[in-house]
Amino acid sequence: MTPVHTVDVSDLPPYEISVGAPLWWGQILLCVIEGTMFSILIAMYFYLRLSLDVWPPPGVGPLRLDLPTVALVPLVLSAIGSYVASEGAKKNRTDMMLAGMGANLALAGVFLALRFLEWRNFNFTWAADVHGTLVWSILFLHTFDVAADLLMTVALVVIVAVGRGGPKQRIGVHVDSVVWYFLVLIWFPLYAVIYWGPRLVGTR
Repeated sequence: MTPVHTVDVSDLPPYEISVGAPLWWGQILLCVIEGTMFSILIAMYFYLRLSLDVWPPPGVGPLRLDLPTVALVPLVLSAIGSYVASEGAKKNRTDMMLAGMGANLALAGVFLALRFLEWRNFNFTWAADVHGTLVWSILFLHTFDVAADLLMTVALVVIVAVGRGGPKQRIGVHVDSVVWYFLVLIWFPLYAVIYWGPRLVGTR
């Protein structure tokens, strides 16, 4: 009979609030999937641009740079809030977790408010042409991801605030920062494509 080999893992911690946590790696893989989706959209943008002589199509000028550029400031600063919350989760510091997540929510809210104001300046819809479809698709999907992650952050704030910040919940706070870092970083190439793309690869 073949002997059965077992591994004693009784000394391992039940929850590891670090980059070694399986949930952390799960979030990383989620970001890879989302990043692939946005990369495909960027590739589509330039592929379809090559099929037209004028980009954006006639009647659609380059988008204004003021509001989306200003919105980069609160977006970048919001990542600091996520970092503070993540460090607080590692140190079991409720004050740091609440302060970090609160700052993240407030600054992300400013970012979204500026984005919604910016949309009022658009003179095209998602159905106007291929350019409009791509721009609105990129903006909608990024906004959807941002809103979904912020809802998760709100839920974590409530859980921690009522004193339920145990190891499982602190892992949630820690890995929540991973997705937010991704959403901040991925916006920079998307911002460059949407707002600077027509200026760099406009009329042939």
